[in-house]
Amino acid sequence: MGPLAGIKVIDMTTVLMGPYATQMLGDYGADVIKVESPEGDVTRLIGPTRHPGMGPVFLNTNRSKRSICLDLKKPMGREAVLRLLKDADVLVYNVRPQAMARLDLGYDVVSALNPRLIYAGVFGFGQDGPYAAKPAYDDLIQGGAGLAHLMALGGDDTPRYVPNALVDRIVGLTAVGAICASLVHRDRTGRGQRLDIPMFETMTGFVMGDHMGGLTFDPPLDKGGYARHLSRDRRPYKTSDGYLCVIVYNDKQWNAFFEASGRSDLRDDPRFATFAGRAANIDAVYGELARIFLTRTTGEWTELLTKADVPVMPMHDLESVLEDPHLVVTDFFPVVAHPTEGPIRSMRVSATWSETKAEPQRLAPRLNEHGEAILREAGFSDDEIAAMIRDGVTRPAPSAVKE
Repeated sequence: MGPLAGIKVIDMTTVLMGPYATQMLGDYGADVIKVESPEGDVTRLIGPTRHPGMGPVFLNTNRSKRSICLDLKKPMGREAVLRLLKDADVLVYNVRPQAMARLDLGYDVVSALNPRLIYAGVFGFGQDGPYAAKPAYDDLIQGGAGLAHLMALGGDDTPRYVPNALVDRIVGLTAVGAICASLVHRDRTGRGQRLDIPMFETMTGFVMGDHMGGLTFDPPLDKGGYARHLSRDRRPYKTSDGYLCVIVYNDKQWNAFFEASGRSDLRDDPRFATFAGRAANIDAVYGELARIFLTRTTGEWTELLTKADVPVMPMHDLESVLEDPHLVVTDFFPVVAHPTEGPIRSMRVSATWSETKAEPQRLAPRLNEHGEAILREAGFSDDEIAAMIRDGVTRPAPSAVKE
């Protein structure tokens, strides 16, 4: 029984940002009902598959959920969602609020039906500014929040996106926190509320928290930017036979590094001797470290630095991280038996609780796998369900997968 056991979540999200948030709510114990279009979430089509509609991106962002497909543009589809919402605790959606209004599922409509509902929207922009109705995607927000510019400053002067759906996942995490806080508020007051979690504002605060710098002050003291983050040599260090991730940060670590590396002479260099000196000369400091690490192998450096208690980690690729000794011992990537997809590699819930254990409730569902059961729970009769299938409001239950 996870910490959110007993909480019912209606998940009207697609792609990554919303599904990542609702998967986490499901992992924490909530009953998450994923409402998909008759075509299904587009991420079902991304990546290699054993069976159509069950791609790896979908499998890794939609566990701990039940699936129902409904055509919300048809009256009975909308009626089905309203019945699901009548006793739900949370609705999460990631279309623009204007689209929810067109479906006649805006907050004014839904809150009148269920005043205790947490109505959570994860979308591009705050609704009180000129971008309110604009579409948004991860890449756009990375650029708009300054990440692509920062990648150029710290690299080869070419703006780049981070090769990860960073915005979607950070905003998804922010949504989980906001939803849980709203559930606490509701328990105290009995009232639900509308939550808007905008991508642009969330990521701008996330990035500028590090890089506001002298722009914090009015008038500004500089042009912003955290110098250590932007140093050209702040990257995995090349060794004589590979790469290694190292950070030498505080005075204790620097003294240990001087001894371990045989570079005690740097103690007398004012650029290295104090935290302030290193901060003011970070490019020179990191440049010298880059030269030092070329003198030994990755294995030699790892052994030396580990003994000296200087923070060090391997630079993994997408395959080697699966074999990291810490992650192997903690069984972070268990191979589990999916009922239709066979053996798949999953990932553990990273947070742990001493009283309310959280773990995946179920593996990612096939499209409409639980549709008929969910409709019956909402009070639909077998005849009504059959009519909805006939009229294209929903689909028949998926057939068994042949081995």
